[in-house]
Amino acid sequence: MKDMGRFRRTVVEWAAGGAGASAAAAAARELAAGAGVRTVVLVEGGSDQVAVEALAARRGRDLDAEGVSVVPLGGATSIGRFVELCGPQGLDVRLAGLCDVGEERFFRRALERAGLGSDLTPDDLEPLGFYVCDADLEDELIRSLGAAAVQQVVVDQGELRPFRTFQNQPAQRERTVEQQLRRFMGTHSGRKAQYAHSLVESLDLARTPEPLDRLLAHI
Repeated sequence: MKDMGRFRRTVVEWAAGGAGASAAAAAARELAAGAGVRTVVLVEGGSDQVAVEALAARRGRDLDAEGVSVVPLGGATSIGRFVELCGPQGLDVRLAGLCDVGEERFFRRALERAGLGSDLTPDDLEPLGFYVCDADLEDELIRSLGAAAVQQVVVDQGELRPFRTFQNQPAQRERTVEQQLRRFMGTHSGRKAQYAHSLVESLDLARTPEPLDRLLAHI
């Protein structure tokens, strides 16, 4: 649905502030009502958005049609602004989210400031619809697939030679293959999103990483 894509863009523009923020806020409110947005899923970056939407599609779900908008924050430290705009103090839609284990403290603080809990612990996040990846989503997917299957994805992407070159770098030689694969996916702009989609497409759905599985079940 085109309106859901526009909603995501206007929320991001609204959160960024600046001269266009007021117009973006008005547009976001109008689109939230017109597109029937019922849940906003806040994720750290574009690769997380790709993975959530790809897994939903593999399970026969159309999140846009369900009124679920997956919104990338552009970094975990922005979570407070997005919770303020989309949560009880703003659009007042249902919230959910996904974050890395190293960033969950930012999510807890943002939810507390929005009045969605007090003195939250990491264990309090899931009842609120927020799920934590260990260490991040790429790591979760690599562990679920296994190194051999992920390397086959690298081959399918035509990137085996660059990956072998990367493995031979002095800083990489002492790392495990799994660690090398994770690092490799973050070396070029857009590569994380590229692999997020391919890894989800290759995933045995019975071995879906728990944070993704639980998030999809929640929304």
